[in-house]
This record gives sequence, structure tokens and C-alpha cells, in this order.
Amino acid sequence: MKTWQKVAIGAGVVVVLGGIVLFSVNQANKGVVTVQTAKVAKQDSLVSLVTASGEIKPTTYTNVTAQGFGRITAILVKEGDKVKKGDKLLLQENVQANADVRAQSAATTSAESAAQAAEGSYKAAQADLISQQANLEKAKLDYERGQGLYKGGLIPKQDFDQRKTTYDGAVAAVESARAHVQALKAQMGQTQAQVNQSEAVLAHAEDVLHKTVYTSPINGIVSYLPERVGDYVVPGIQNSNGSFLMTLSDMSVVTAEVKVDETDIVNVKMGQEADVTIDAVPGKVFKGKVTEIGSQAVLRSSGLTTTQTTTSTQEAKDFKVVVTLDSPPENLRPGLSATAKIKTAERKNIVAIPIQALAMRTRKELEDAAKNAKGQGSSVTLAAPLPAAAGDPKKDEIQGVFVVNGKKAVFRSVDTGISGVTDIEVTKGLQPGDEIVIGSYKALRTLKPEAQIKVDNSAPKKQDDQQS
Repeated sequence: MKTWQKVAIGAGVVVVLGGIVLFSVNQANKGVVTVQTAKVAKQDSLVSLVTASGEIKPTTYTNVTAQGFGRITAILVKEGDKVKKGDKLLLQENVQANADVRAQSAATTSAESAAQAAEGSYKAAQADLISQQANLEKAKLDYERGQGLYKGGLIPKQDFDQRKTTYDGAVAAVESARAHVQALKAQMGQTQAQVNQSEAVLAHAEDVLHKTVYTSPINGIVSYLPERVGDYVVPGIQNSNGSFLMTLSDMSVVTAEVKVDETDIVNVKMGQEADVTIDAVPGKVFKGKVTEIGSQAVLRSSGLTTTQTTTSTQEAKDFKVVVTLDSPPENLRPGLSATAKIKTAERKNIVAIPIQALAMRTRKELEDAAKNAKGQGSSVTLAAPLPAAAGDPKKDEIQGVFVVNGKKAVFRSVDTGISGVTDIEVTKGLQPGDEIVIGSYKALRTLKPEAQIKVDNSAPKKQDDQQS
């Protein structure tokens, strides 16, 4: 046999043997899933957060609207100015209002003078009544004395008749004086009523004049000022709103009004602590507490509450939550975008695992895997007892993790507690030191119970996005 033939035969034998080896290795690794694992450990603390976005709002603010008809003659403040309660803000033309006050003031003075004159006449009539009553008393005594004298024949009938006439005249004079007093009393009441009416009209005119000068009802800042000098403003009438002049905001107590998703609102409670970040103040975190929780769901698309809509909808809903800042900065303005991270729960010294390590498998998958493992004579398993059946095994899903048992991934059901940003609390099913599968996402999604695995915890290799 020639040398080249021997070399060719030898090369062929090497190729065949190599193929047999590769085939054996591939067969041995068939069905083996490469995974990443980690050891279960205790954490000192785990915090559950609800994150929501919204805007900065003051607790106290007021919208200043027009109080009367007229043009703006002066604006004494500008946006961003700090004002105190009682400070002048804006002036409105007051020529007509001022004239009405002067005219009504003169009318009130005239009415008061008439009332004083009526009171004087009334007092004079009262004095005259007293005088007439005194005359009546004297005439009565003379008349009674004359009756006795006439019966005794001591005076003539003419004298007696004179005394009787005088007495009757005194009675009539008293009645007349009393009627005059009553008339003057009524007149005095009428003039006093006219004074009261005139004073009421004057108070109205003065109020109209007073409302041409707008003053601040609160301490705060001018947060919005849309009007300009010369603009004509009108007050609100029935269902029509009046002209809007400006907004004043008291920034001493500042809140972040955020919208919390309906799936998280059940975890939010009054008094819970929150960290608030404001887009306009980067790099700073402000502490606060939940001080108000809305009871009505708000539609995310329209902003209307569910009670304001007539049709049912399945769109996403939010709930209003107000977080009051403990120490707000002085340069805050209403409407600034803010994000609140509300601390809804905290656990200390607990067992926690990465959230991505959790997997869901149907009861049927787990039962089939257990039967296959038993048929293959497997005597070692870390699988915990399955929870009681709740329905169709094909649809009944069980939450758990894959625990490494030798070269197999054994599914173990677990009970969980609160969730953090990346980790979740495990209250039952795992112990510190257990090795669990935490990745990759693709492997966890398709990994079957009792599957053969290969642990590879090396750093993932970077792949070039572009091919040369």
C-alpha cells in the first residue's frame, strides 16, 4: 500500500472518530438548558414603593374674578410677586360708583335730618299731651267740686254749666293731643325707616365702590395674571363665570398632587411617607406624607371621574393622591411636574429573591413532570407539596421558582410578600442558601420542571451589532 493511501485512510479514521465523539457529546447535551443561578440570601430591609407622577399644587389658593362692570385702570402687581393679605392688587374705573356714593350719602343725610325733625315734633307733642292731661285733671276737680256746690244751692246753674263745659273741652283736648302724639310717632317711624333704607342703599353703593379696588384675601404669590390695563371686565351672572383676573397661591404649605394607578391604590394609606422629586429642581429629594386619597376613579384619557360618565368603560383609571411636602423650597411654582415614590410597606431581615426568578407553571405541567421523574427512578426532589387544586389543572397556574438539584431544575412553589424595585419577599418555600435559577429570561420562560440544566454564571459576552 502506498504511503499516500495510508495517510488518507488514517485521516478518514480520525474524521470518523471525531464525528462519533461530537455526536456523543451532542447527544449527552441534548435537552440541557444553560441558565444563570444565584444563592438565596436574607436582606436587611425591603421597601415596597408606589410611583406616581403629577404636579405641584398649593394647599391654599384663590382665583380673583371680576366683582363689577368696568375697565381695569391699574394693575399693581406682576406674576411672581409676593403679597400679603390686604395688599392692593388691581384698580377698576370708579367714576360712576363714586358718584353714586356721594349722591346716596347726601340722600342719607337728608333722611337723617327729616328723622331728627320728626323726633323733635314727637317729643313736643308728648309734652303738649302732658300739659293737656294736667289741664284735664284741674278741670275735672273743678267740675266735681261744682257738682257738690250746685246740689247744695251754693252756685248758680250758669256757673255749674261753665265748669262742665271747661271739663268737656279738657277731655277733648287730651284726646286730640294723644292722637297727635300717635301720628307723630308713626311719622317718626316712617322717617327712621327711610333713613334705614337710605343707609342700606348707601352701603350697597359703598360696596360697589369698594369692589373697584381689589385686595389680596391671603398671603402668597401672584401665580397667574392674564389681564392687562384697559381690559373690560364683567362679573359672573347665574351660570356664567365672571372675568378671571389672577390667581393667588399660598406656597407656605405645598403639595404634590399625583395620580396613582388603580392597581396600586389599595396599598396607599394616609400618613405614609413619600419621596418627591421635582423636574425643575433636579438632584434633590423632598420628604412628604400622604394627606389625602381620592375616593373617585379618574379616567386617564379624559380626566373625568367615573360618576361623571354615563357609559361604562374598561380604560385605565387613576386615583388622586395628595402628598404634603415637609420642607418645600421657596422657589416652587404651582404646576411644576413632580414624581412621588410612596413607601407603602417595609420588611426587615427577610428572604428575598430577584423578581425575574418567579415563574408560573400549570398544575398539569408539574404533575406530568413528577410522574416522569418517578418513572425514571428519581428518588431525590426538592419540590414542595403543591397547593390545593382550584380548578382545571391545565389552567390552574402555580407560582414558584426553579431550584437547582444537581443537574436538574426542580420547580418549587413559593408564597410571596411585598415587592421592591428589583426584589420580592418570599414568605414560604425557600431557605437561605438555596440555589435558584434567575435567568436568562428566555430560559425561564421555556424551562420545564425536572429539566437538565447547565449553570453558566459568567458575564455575558458582548456581541457586535454590525457585521463587517
